[in-house]
Amino acid sequence: MSSGLKSMQHRGVQFSMREEVPGEWRYSFEVDGKAISGKTRTRLQLLAVRRIKDRINRELNRSHGT
Repeated sequence: MSSGLKSMQHRGVQFSMREEVPGEWRYSFEVDGKAISGKTRTRLQLLAVRRIKDRINRELNRSHGT
């Protein structure tokens, strides 16, 4: 059973995520006007959140040239 859409914020970036099927999380966020979406596979919601935050960090670093 899929869970509802969750909306959170990390380093000023609003992101949303939801579990499509058990163990597969879809996410989306926007950095500097660029929409980014993807999926990560894990049974643990907290691990999915951590992976999404890591992806946001990579995009922020890329966009700010650091």
